[in-house]
Amino acid sequence: MKKIVLTGGGTAGHVTPNIALLPALKEAGYEVHYIGSHDGIEKELIERAGIPYYGISSGKLRRYVDLKNLSDPFRVLKGIGDARKVLKKLKPDIVFSKGGFVAVPVVLAARRLKIPAIIHESDMTPGLANRICIPNAVKVCCNFPETLQNLPADKAVLTGSPIRSELLSGDALKARAFCGFTDDKPVILMIGGSLGAVAVNECLREALPTLLKRYNVVHLCGKGNLDQTLGSVPGYVQYEYISKELPDLFALADIVLSRAGANAICELQALAKPNLLIPLPAEASRGDQLLNAASFEKQGYSMVLQQSEMNRTSLVEALDKLYENRGQYIRAMQKSEQADAVRTIVGLIEQYKK
Repeated sequence: MKKIVLTGGGTAGHVTPNIALLPALKEAGYEVHYIGSHDGIEKELIERAGIPYYGISSGKLRRYVDLKNLSDPFRVLKGIGDARKVLKKLKPDIVFSKGGFVAVPVVLAARRLKIPAIIHESDMTPGLANRICIPNAVKVCCNFPETLQNLPADKAVLTGSPIRSELLSGDALKARAFCGFTDDKPVILMIGGSLGAVAVNECLREALPTLLKRYNVVHLCGKGNLDQTLGSVPGYVQYEYISKELPDLFALADIVLSRAGANAICELQALAKPNLLIPLPAEASRGDQLLNAASFEKQGYSMVLQQSEMNRTSLVEALDKLYENRGQYIRAMQKSEQADAVRTIVGLIEQYKK
């Protein structure tokens, strides 16, 4: 049987695209294994998916002053040794990396063992971990046309992001019953990400008196961000996190309000859901969400509202405009050439395996 090792971790965004590949990889005849950190979020998610998991040492390579900068290079070196042992034992035909610092030792060890590695870069510009991995990879997949100019021409492939197939088969009627909505108002779905988006959460709640006159609102606000004073407001439901019911909620949503993380917006593109993006400002990130949002706006997939310009009035006006023009966004996303990233990536894996 063909074998593949998947790697990536640190955030859910470095894991869920790997999970999205699992059905197609198994259908193609691959025995799948996963290498991640000993205690990262990837461990729980992958073990829940029933995939053999191997933990290795990993360290974050920072570009700012921190005492851990003295110890983490040694953790990375140990991780290379750990990964080398696992890869020698498994003898995979190929490695596929979704990024994050735990992937660096795996890709470097694979190169030393002459195991081909394909990596995926979600954001517009490669992060530090992937920049280290790129010279050691045979191909680099990406989400945005603009990313191609930042990658070696002989390695870069525009694939889009792998999307979990179950997201495409939601049931809007089930979601309406789950939320307890009793009318047929259009639905706004706000996605705060795995940790929520506090500023957007607060602004949305300030706008509820106006929004609820026209819409029902489903608010995924992130862990610890529930507002108990809004627990019985008609037409508004809030959840810290949703898993099983998420495909149904997507099916129910007429428009979506979201941050601009790469995997989240690629899911919206695949589902052709009109969306308003409020990217994390530069002072709160390395600026990747700003670039992601700008690309989707340019391609006609999204409206963008900067957090510095966001208030109750501007948010309502933007959501109303999005809803009124939702058809043009749906048509643009449906024309995308990145509609089947899973098939494209599995095709590359088949092409470059040993």
